[in-house]
Formats: sequence, structure tokens, C-alpha cells
Amino acid sequence: GQQLLYALDEQVRRWEVKGKITKYEFWEYIRAIKNKDGIVRGLVAQNMNSNEIKAFPADVVILATGGPGQVFGRCTASTICNGSAVSSAYQQGAHIGNPEFIQIHPTAIPGSDKNRLMSEACRGEGGRVWTYKDGKPWYFLEEMYPAYGNLVPRDVASRAIFKVCVHMGLGVNNGRRVYLDLSHIPADYLEHKLGGILEMYSEFVGQDPRKVPMEIFPSVHYSMGGIWVDRMHHTNIPGLMAAGECDHQYHGANRLGANSLLSASYSGYVAGPESLRWARSGELGAALTEEEMEAARKECVAEFDKIRNMTGSENAHKLHQEMGEIMYDYVSIERDNKGLDICLEKLKGILKRWDDIGVTDHGTWANQEAMFVRQLRNMILYAMAVTKAARARDESRGAHAKILLDDKGERMTDADGELMFYGRDDERFMKTSIVDYDPQTEEPIISYMDFEHSLIKARARNYAVAKKE
Repeated sequence: GQQLLYALDEQVRRWEVKGKITKYEFWEYIRAIKNKDGIVRGLVAQNMNSNEIKAFPADVVILATGGPGQVFGRCTASTICNGSAVSSAYQQGAHIGNPEFIQIHPTAIPGSDKNRLMSEACRGEGGRVWTYKDGKPWYFLEEMYPAYGNLVPRDVASRAIFKVCVHMGLGVNNGRRVYLDLSHIPADYLEHKLGGILEMYSEFVGQDPRKVPMEIFPSVHYSMGGIWVDRMHHTNIPGLMAAGECDHQYHGANRLGANSLLSASYSGYVAGPESLRWARSGELGAALTEEEMEAARKECVAEFDKIRNMTGSENAHKLHQEMGEIMYDYVSIERDNKGLDICLEKLKGILKRWDDIGVTDHGTWANQEAMFVRQLRNMILYAMAVTKAARARDESRGAHAKILLDDKGERMTDADGELMFYGRDDERFMKTSIVDYDPQTEEPIISYMDFEHSLIKARARNYAVAKKE
């Protein structure tokens, strides 16, 4: 991923030097601008330093704004990955596809600011996950899934770690941690294969993973869902396209390791030429007038000024922390309908409390606080979309694992005391979830869309036994 980023930056600089593109760094997308026919022909953005708000004309707008990890408070992605742009498009009428499918990565370093990824490469190179049981190391993934051991998919490993720490109380020092152990592998080999990862752990934790096991716990990592797009990456709003993690394509209910790089590269490979074709197609409709652009800009300026002058009693960062905690509690590794109902009501309460936020910075230069307040409202609305889509999907599929409840609303267990989960229901739910925004109630509306899957026969996943040839 880092190498792809370097290559992209290099190419952008190359074309920038040639005068072929203009790069606007430290500008934040606010909203799209539609012409009188409902076709997107521009956007409004804000300079994050000067706080200038400007309207830009466009032939086509492509969103490539990443995932919504900050909706969960902390995640492995950058702290700017908040889903605000996706939520903005959603509020302007874009379908959201499969938002309930949130990937949890099993091996991350929990942090106060963000969680830091310990790559799957650690397990791929022979790392073993364990904790103490009865005073002895217990390699529980190897025991639970003997055919795959530590190489089970991310959702399976995450649920196993959660079970060991939370339900069995066997986390390191009785906390939410288990060990990811590389100390049995020769140090020079680790340095050659995993040097960057090990350096990061040493820097943030202060321990050498070549000598002692790393302490890790699952973290929100990636969103399989996002803005609904067709095969050419058009959204349902003409003139608006999406590519990368912010779109819903390719991954379904569960992304495989490294496929984020594949989908980001491929979606850009498709969306770029397609945007040029669309721009030359003659289907764009009328360009925006100066009056239309100025009206959109003034609307965003008025919104920002209103936020700058908020003097309520609520702290935006505390509301964000509260939202992240309830999303982790009810909509992450384990889900049940009772918890999802509670979460949705709490999110509605947080949305209402947003109106009573007070800001400490009322200035018009580099006012990051006011920008965050705007982003927070978008995050809350997107969190509601994720939660309601999860509530509506009464099955377990990929990263969406839903626990069965009895008539009293209590979680059901089998004869061995293990939690019972919904099975996969292909007849009802082998479909794309579509979430639309209701501007009157601000609530999500859930529907389903069929998709083409006739070329690959669906089958159940079973990691307790070896794959049959």
C-alpha cells in the first residue's frame, strides 16, 4: 500500500510539473453541486488552513475519500478517514451499498489516538496467537481451527480473540489483549521480512517483538460497503462517481487480505477513463452558472458560520468518543438485534445533542474544531446507516456475525455454552443492501438489490477442516 501511494504521488507530481493538473492540498470536500437537471457539475470545498470556502465547476466529480473508520472512534486507518464525504453524498441522494459489512482486523496495537495495524504478514511468516490458560500458553487458533491455525480469515480470528478475552476472561492480565508471538523466529529473518512493522511496534510500545511477544487486540480496519456504484463506478446521481474504499464494489461481505490495494487500483483504472468518456459524451447537461455556484458556496459558508458560533454545552470530541464506544459495543465484532436497537436510539440521541455543541474556537483561520463539528454530524448519520442496515440483515454473512436471541431478548447458547449465531440466508439476503437518506426524518431507509453471481456457486465457509480439492 505504501509503495502504491509513493508511485501515485510521484505521478501526480510529474503531471503537475508539466502543468497538466492542478493539485489542491489541504482542501476538504463539503458537497456536490447539481445543475437544474440533477446532474453533478461541480463541488464545494474548504481550505483547511485559511478556511476559505470555494465552489469548483466540473465535468465529472469522482470521490476517492477512503473509509469511515473514525465513525468507530478509533481504527487502524488515518484519523482523517471519517466517512464525512460519503455521508455528504448520501444526504444528497446517493445510495449507500452494504454499509453493515465492517472488517475487524484481528491484530492491532490499541492506542489512545488510533489503533496501529500489525500486518497479516506477521501471521503469514509464522507468528502465533496465544494467551495463558491454566498457567500454560494456549495457542487457541491452532486448537479451534486445526486445518488453518493462525491463518484463518480476519473475521474468524477476531471473533476468536474477542471470545477468549471477553467471554472467557483469558486476556493478558485479564484485559483485552492476547499475544502475537514472533520471538521463536530468527531475528535476522524477521528484520528482512518485517523490519518496518517491528520498528513501529518498538517505537509505540517500547518493546522489541524479536524478543518478547506483541500484545494485540482486534480493531475496526476497513469498510466493505460505501457509496453504491455500477460496474463503471457511476453512482445513482449522474455526474458523481466513486472509487476506492469509499465505494461498495468488489468485496461483498468480507474483504480478503491485500484486496483493498487491488480494488483501489482497479477502481481507479476503471473510473479514470470512464470519467473522461462521460465528460466527452454530451450527456453532462448544462454547466453551472456563476449564480448557481455562488448560491452553493454561500449555503456552505452560512453552515460553517453557524457552527463557528455554536455556544452550547456539549463537547464535540466527547460526543465523538461516546459514539465510537457505542459503535464498538454494539456494531463491531459481535452483534445482536437488541444491542442494535439500543445503538440506533443512542445515535439518535447523540444527533439531537449535536445541536447543543459549543465550540471554543470562533475564528476564521485554521479552525479545525468547527470543521470537525461539521464532520461529526456526517459521521453520526453514517453510523445510523451502518447500524440500521445491520439490524435489518437477520443472518450472519462474512464480517456481519449476528447472535440469536430468545423470546426474552437474551443471547442464546448451545449445549456447550457457545453463543449461537444466525446462519447464512442466501434466499433472503444474498443481495446488496441499499441505504437511502430520508431528509424529513434523517433516518436511513433500507432496501435490497439483486446482483449477478451466477458464475460462482455459493458455499459455506468451514475453517475447522482442510479445504477439499
